This record gives sequence, C-alpha cells and structure tokens, in this order.
Amino acid sequence: MDIRVKQRTALSIFFFLSGFCFSTWASRIPTIKSFFGFNEAELGSVLLAMPISSMIGLPISGWLVSKFDSRKPLFFSFILFSISLIFIGYAQTPFFLICAIAMFAFFMRILNIAVNTQSITLQRKFDKKIIGSFHGLWSTGGLSGVGFSTLMVKFNIGIGQHMLMVAILTLVITLFAYPYLIKHDKAPTGNKLILGKPDPFILYLGILVFFAAVCEGGMYDWSGVYFREVVKVEIFTYGYLIFMACMALSRFFSDKIIENIGMEKTYIISASFIAIGVLTAIIFPNFWSSMIGFCLIGFGTSSVFPMTFALAGTSSKYSPGMAMSIIGTYGILGMLIGPPLIGYLAHAFNLKISFITFIISGLMLIPISQLFFKLQKK
Repeated sequence: MDIRVKQRTALSIFFFLSGFCFSTWASRIPTIKSFFGFNEAELGSVLLAMPISSMIGLPISGWLVSKFDSRKPLFFSFILFSISLIFIGYAQTPFFLICAIAMFAFFMRILNIAVNTQSITLQRKFDKKIIGSFHGLWSTGGLSGVGFSTLMVKFNIGIGQHMLMVAILTLVITLFAYPYLIKHDKAPTGNKLILGKPDPFILYLGILVFFAAVCEGGMYDWSGVYFREVVKVEIFTYGYLIFMACMALSRFFSDKIIENIGMEKTYIISASFIAIGVLTAIIFPNFWSSMIGFCLIGFGTSSVFPMTFALAGTSSKYSPGMAMSIIGTYGILGMLIGPPLIGYLAHAFNLKISFITFIISGLMLIPISQLFFKLQKK
C-alpha cells in the first residue's frame, strides 16, 4: 500500500476518534446537568473550565509541535484525553467534575493542534484537497459518538460505564494507528511567536475562528439542553445528532464546493445557513422545525474551521503548527465567551433568546471574511 494512503488512513482514524470522544462528552451534558442539579448559569460556569484549560494548553501545544514531530504530542495527548473521559463519567462532586473537564480540554487542545499540523503536512503530498475530508471524519466520529450516546440514554446506561467503554475503545485503536502517522514533520522555520503589531493575515483568520467557535462550541454544549427544555423531547440527543450528521455530510463535500465557488462565497453561504437555521429553531420551537433548523446550522458551520485552518497553513510568517496555535487562541476565546454567555443569558431571559447570540456570530463571518479577502487582493 502507498505510504501516503497508510498515513492518510492513520490520520483519519485520529480525526474520527477525536470527534467520537468529544461528542461522547458533549452529548451527556444534560445528564451531568441533571445529576448535579445545575441551573443554566451554574452549568455555564462549569463549562468555563474547558476554554480556560484550553487557553493554558495553547502555548504548550505550539511549543510541543515546534519542538518535536507532531506525532509524539498527538499520541500522548490522545491517551490522556481518553482517560479524562473516565474521570468525567465517575465525577461525584462539582470540584472533581471541573478538574476532569479541565484535563479533557487541556489534552484536547494539544491533540487538535498536532492532528491539524499532520493534516497540512499530508496535504502537500496530494494534488487534490483533502483537509475537508479529515474534518468530515471528525464530524462523522462526532455523529457516531452521539448516536452511541443516544443508545446509552435510551437503554439507561450510566454515564460512568458509557465513558469507560469509549475510553477503552479509543486507547486500543490509538495504539494500532500511531506507527503509521507522519514522521519528521517539524518545521525548520516560523516556530517562534513574534510579538508586536498583529499580523492582519492571522488576525482576520483568528476573528473568523472566534465567531465560528461561538457557534459551533455553543451548539455542542447547548443543543441537547435546548431539545430537552425548549423542544421538550425525552431523547434529548436528537438535536445534536442531526446537527452533527449535517455537518459531517457537508464536510465530505466541502473541498469540492470550495473548488467550484471559492472560499469567499463559501463563507457567505455558511453564515447565511447558520442565521436561518437558528432563527427557524427559535421561531418554531417544535420538533421537526427545530430539526430542520439544526440541520441548516450543521451545514453552515461545517466549512468554516477547515477553510480557516487551511488558510492558516499558507502563512508566510509562521509554520503551520504555530499559525494554527495562534488562531486557535481566538477559537478558545470564542469557547470561553460563547457557551457560558448562552447559559447566563438563558438564566436571565430564556434559552430561546440566548440563541440569538449564534445568529449574530454567524452573520459576523461575512464582513470579516470580506476584509480578509480584500487584504489578499492587495
């Protein structure tokens, strides 16, 4: 088998498992909310542990990827990422839960930078675009994870047993896939953060990631709660499931769509889908209209991260790993502000009104992307 095919297969496995593990956590947030008796504001405060811990992990992840081959931090962070799921599942106190979530987010940040660095390196070995397919596999993993979670909820399997099963499965597969990852991909230059006036190229991409993170991260954390408390559905994972399904489907076609219409138009279409989808779910909060709305949000958010990370990899100032680490900081800020803000707004008003945050964030992708492409044409 061609070495490129082996490397692509191994990397695809890590993208899939990453999405599977993340959706395992996100889809059980309503379970955690009920177990601890959190209100929306308290849940929002607990969720702050993720972006804060990710922020701490960002400079470390950038340093690890620039210091070593990306496969090594990817492997070790993935192991600890999986183990942290077990800690979340068996947390009995809010303090232990927050510590487990912080650990989960910290190692997820390292593996995200490492796995995307590998994808950009591998992209250079292919003539056709393949980065979108990797993100499609992440979403497919997420879809599979939430599907499995739905079965766990349906058959009343405890969250501890659920998380343990996923962690063991992930650990075993990781050991088999690791040897086939790309070796010796450390960038010779561009590995140091340059302080001073912000680079407009990185700044605009970072702001795009910020607003995308508000939308995507907010949907991960609050879609289940929305379906249980607003749509009033007993199997609350349906909303998250349709969101992930549409995101995954769209990501497999995103490379082809971008080739046909270009990134500039894709950002505009993505923003429009997000806004229309959220508005549909807010105005018509019944099951089928909310499913349609969440489907549109999935289509809208699908291309933003793959496009923006691909553009970051073309930076003339920074190596791919460092560029993604920098714009990842903006994504963490989006996660830091978005999901907790939804919780506080929902507590002050209601969950439907708080979802207007996603409409505003989605529409902001249009002017920021226009500024970026205007800069590129100069």
